[in-house]
Amino acid sequence: MAKHLELGKQGEHLAKAYLEEKGYEILDENWTFGKLEVDLIALMDRVLIFIEVKTRTGNFFGEPEDFVDTRKQGLLIMAADEYIYLMEHKGDIRFDIVSVLFDKKNNFTIKHIEDAFWPTGN
Repeated sequence: MAKHLELGKQGEHLAKAYLEEKGYEILDENWTFGKLEVDLIALMDRVLIFIEVKTRTGNFFGEPEDFVDTRKQGLLIMAADEYIYLMEHKGDIRFDIVSVLFDKKNNFTIKHIEDAFWPTGN
């Protein structure tokens, strides 16, 4: 497996453990619809949460969460629409980002951004 894919999987594993520790119920991991993918789908206080995990080994080019651009947000929203339809979810939803940043000593920090973006209706 390529190093960046291994790093991404490691970040997703850390994000999942972090969220579970905070009381989130993880419903799905790496849920796909066609070519679309949502890293984690969770439930907390009856809110369905679609979570994008971004992992980096440095922030020279920006923080990990900066890489969830409007194109990526649109893809997540399309995947979420299908998930909501398939699961017949009628309640609240939100989109979160969890960023995992490793330093040169392999220590990491996790930043959880709740309500990171919202569908614009375009």
